[in-house]
Amino acid sequence: MNFKPSYFPNYFEIDDILATQERVPCKFTTNVLKLGNLNPSSEEKDLKMGTALELPLWFVQDISGGRQSVVAPELPKYYKEGYRQILKADASAVDLHKFNLYFYELGAYVKNFDRRKDVSDTLLNTFTDRFRQLMDLSDNTEHNPAAVQRLDTLERRLFKDACESKAKLYAWLEHSVAPIETASMVLNHKKRKRVNVEDIL
Repeated sequence: MNFKPSYFPNYFEIDDILATQERVPCKFTTNVLKLGNLNPSSEEKDLKMGTALELPLWFVQDISGGRQSVVAPELPKYYKEGYRQILKADASAVDLHKFNLYFYELGAYVKNFDRRKDVSDTLLNTFTDRFRQLMDLSDNTEHNPAAVQRLDTLERRLFKDACESKAKLYAWLEHSVAPIETASMVLNHKKRKRVNVEDIL
């Protein structure tokens, strides 16, 4: 069975699975019985209200929604105000690979934890600012390995697709023996227009 790859969201996509493994800081809003082993700094059997832990995103999503929310999730540090200001100043100079391998996909999830919607704006502005640089990078015959290393997973996928498209275009231009000609329908349309103008005059 073949599944069409989709960057976000896709239950069967390995990138989506890895992105949701990222740990998210959160605080428990209620006491939870017999889950004290989740807190390595405590020897108690139960988790008390107010306990701060970092839990996988896929787990936080399930226990933070609904009427009886168990935890109050917070934004990972790379999406907080300090890092948002860095991206706003010059997103193209930032090493997103060091921030997070799945910066955009993880951000698409954690933006739901941001009531002010600043994360959504940051994701859009960061991608927009870096897209031109990404296309320029893929258009160069000699790639800069250091620049490629600074791309996150989504950008690397786009970079790879752009390079493959460019290679296919050049191969077609070099090996195509059939010249590009104007379609007969377009030629006939132009002739009819010319005849009509001459008849009017």
